Amino acid sequence: MLWKADPTFYPSPKLAAQAPPEKLAYVVAFNPRGDGKPDALIVVDVDPASGTYGQIAGRTDMPNAGDELHHFGWNACSSALCPYAAHPHLERRYLIVPGLRSSRIHILDVKDDPRQPKIVKVIEPEELARRTGYSRPHTIHCGPDGVYVSALGAPDGEGPGGIFALDHYTFEPLGRWEVERGKQYLSYDFAWHLGYDTAVTSEWGTPRMVESGVIPEELLAGKYGHHLHFFDLRKRRLIQTIDLGAECQMVLELRPAHDPTKAYGFAGVVLSLKDLSSSIWLWFRDGENWNAKKVIEIPAEPAAAELLPPILKGFSAVAPLLTDINLSVDDQRLYASCWGTGESRQYDVSDPHNPKLIGSIHLGGIVRKTPHPNRPGKTLNGGPQMVELSRDGKRVYYTNSLYGAWDKQFYPEGFDSWMVKVDVKADGMTLDPKFFLEFGDLRGHQVRLEGGDASSDSYCYP
Repeated sequence: MLWKADPTFYPSPKLAAQAPPEKLAYVVAFNPRGDGKPDALIVVDVDPASGTYGQIAGRTDMPNAGDELHHFGWNACSSALCPYAAHPHLERRYLIVPGLRSSRIHILDVKDDPRQPKIVKVIEPEELARRTGYSRPHTIHCGPDGVYVSALGAPDGEGPGGIFALDHYTFEPLGRWEVERGKQYLSYDFAWHLGYDTAVTSEWGTPRMVESGVIPEELLAGKYGHHLHFFDLRKRRLIQTIDLGAECQMVLELRPAHDPTKAYGFAGVVLSLKDLSSSIWLWFRDGENWNAKKVIEIPAEPAAAELLPPILKGFSAVAPLLTDINLSVDDQRLYASCWGTGESRQYDVSDPHNPKLIGSIHLGGIVRKTPHPNRPGKTLNGGPQMVELSRDGKRVYYTNSLYGAWDKQFYPEGFDSWMVKVDVKADGMTLDPKFFLEFGDLRGHQVRLEGGDASSDSYCYP
């Protein structure tokens, strides 16, 4: 415990954007081979002044095999400075690292040696199920009064999914968060507007629906998630559900405005059953209720059937497959990862109701297989998938693996895992030609930055 605020905590997004540049990035990486070897947390040197820039600087192996590390997050962040925070003297010291397939949660301490995090606690799946009724933990958010974690479903592979809480100090599971969930059944991401006492959740599918890949029959029947759910954050009760339409399959990443006085955010939809397009929706406060509208549509690209994986051959098109979005800390730029077409898009969202496309980069892709400047002439598989931004909005990091079974389904020819960096300019964005990291036998997924990043912290002051 600290007797003064952690220096990586900032009361407002404006001050957070002035934070010093990160020197390390943490990446969860899983072993797809099924050979009994574990997943790992990889530490990457992202300091351009370092002699090992763009290289692996450390690694912590998990104690078991088969976890499939996916998303993870910090134990504490700037929300600890909120006026009603129950724990104002926490420090950003621990990474909460779940296994999406095993439901095992690892707590890693980065304080003593940030390049060699130590595992200090493991929560076994049986304990998680006994205390919360949930399994397949996914998204981590550090809140003013605890660590919140979303879960895809129940231990039997069905639903409902939802949110549970961990104690800030012991990391013991406290229990299911929802008091009244109403119609909410599917789960994926969650976000909140602390200034409006509102939480928002999105939908993917139950564990059964995702762990072996997309189930075409259920996809075409519109059974994957297509709702946004709004909860009273203090009362923990569902207050409103918005149906984006059954053709909008898989409402995944949620990115709320960082300014706590702004009641809006963006949600990414992976696939439209009408035309294979992806879309980004704006949710916003509309009088006493919440509303949502489509503000970005990304079309599918025509492609010869012989170039497509079996799941897409009948459509003669490659779907964008929007699998991640991220919003800069100043709420001015939105980044979208089109994992299928291999495109990263940059939007000006200074007017969130009318985004403008201002930048585009291609890497990999099901059909294009665009090479990186660091590997000229060498085609890439995968595409920009997880995206993370620095607090000052000047650097963007991408990895290319989505989820083991889905990697195999959409890139059946094989999959090499990589991480790249993009530099943000006044007139768009450019790839850093010196930064191209390969993970070898592991596949990197989510990235977290030392001291915080664009999606790790919540703020209570404008």
